[in-house]
Amino acid sequence: MKAKDIAYSALFVALTAVGAQISIPIGTVPITFQLLFVLLSGLILGPHLGFLSQLIYVFMGAIGLPVFASFSGGFAYIYGPTGGYLMAFPIAAYLAGFFSKREENILNYILGTFLAISVVYLLGWFRLGLFMGGDFKKAFIVGVAPFVLIDLGKGALSILIAKRVKTAVKI
Repeated sequence: MKAKDIAYSALFVALTAVGAQISIPIGTVPITFQLLFVLLSGLILGPHLGFLSQLIYVFMGAIGLPVFASFSGGFAYIYGPTGGYLMAFPIAAYLAGFFSKREENILNYILGTFLAISVVYLLGWFRLGLFMGGDFKKAFIVGVAPFVLIDLGKGALSILIAKRVKTAVKI
């Protein structure tokens, strides 16, 4: 692994941590900008480095560093109601990167971004549903439905940013 790969990965760990602090609490699951940086890490860095950056981010939070929303951290957040969303971040970054790197066209960017968001929702919804005693309908209403349009907007924004960054900087 090259020094620039380590630096870019660390940059996206830091950006995801900053994005977590931009938070709008609306209930059990807050609106944050984490997902924007998860998607960008995959789209810009590619599947492997995107995955690595988000794995490091989740690991840092799990060991107690205050990188999650509201400057929180610790294993309790991984095990808690939003843990599924957090655990999905490395997979989401990988998917976004995988599809965007296959053939760099807008359809692959859209497909990768959509699948990445879907994985975050699926794992997050599943964990939240378990946390709510198996009430998956309520978990969907609380943890997925309010965020769909917002996260699709983040996905579109991530595609626009990634295309511009890749044009300006050879990563």
